[in-house]
Amino acid sequence: MSILDHVSLNVRDYAKSKAFYTQALAPLGISCLMEFGKAGGFGKGGKPELWIGEGNTTFQTPEQVANITPIHVALTAKSREEVDAFYKAALEAGAKDFGAPGIRAHYHPGYYGAFVLDLDGHDIEAVFHGG
Repeated sequence: MSILDHVSLNVRDYAKSKAFYTQALAPLGISCLMEFGKAGGFGKGGKPELWIGEGNTTFQTPEQVANITPIHVALTAKSREEVDAFYKAALEAGAKDFGAPGIRAHYHPGYYGAFVLDLDGHDIEAVFHGG
């Protein structure tokens, strides 16, 4: 069981980011499952685990979201092929390359991941922990 229930990312333009994530995460079987105004939750099996939203949330002031501070989020892939497909789809959706698909043996011998920067500079990774 994961220690995280969900993660939220601030974005500058919800419509553009929703289109980006819809395309980029489709190869991982992840889709937008729920929306509230300018916020949407992406996930699988009916549970949103990755939220994106434009503007401040209930715990943020407008000043706190004036400058978006990029963070890193790693999403689980079922295979190396899913990692490759995520990377390709994300680049086609407008992401910037931040690490092409490949083995990252410094993490562990079977760590296969790809990294992209989304429209707001968030470091989004797809990772497969198989062999």
